[in-house]
Amino acid sequence: MLLLNCPWCGPRDETEYHYGGQAHIPFPETPGDLTDEQWAEYVFYRDNPKGPFAERWVHSTGCRRWFNVVRDTVTYEVLAVYRLDEPRPEIPGPPGPNDLRQSADPAGGNR
Repeated sequence: MLLLNCPWCGPRDETEYHYGGQAHIPFPETPGDLTDEQWAEYVFYRDNPKGPFAERWVHSTGCRRWFNVVRDTVTYEVLAVYRLDEPRPEIPGPPGPNDLRQSADPAGGNR
């Protein structure tokens, strides 16, 4: 179980909350101009990273307010909790593929 720290009510068990999907997805500026494929991408396609991920949660059995959580999708560790009117905190993520200096190739070659 996760222990989420509601910005208004304090720490509560995960069962008091409902998951709301990926955070920071802006509504299209001109929705009438979107094609069906663009609408499908907006509604259904979301990131699925390995590591820190910004999510929206609602405290459904408490204050009923929405807030954001940065959670590590590998360890389930909650890295940050912040209100919707606050900026996303800087959380260092895992190194990208271009950050690797040594190859795992036993022959010593670079990938």
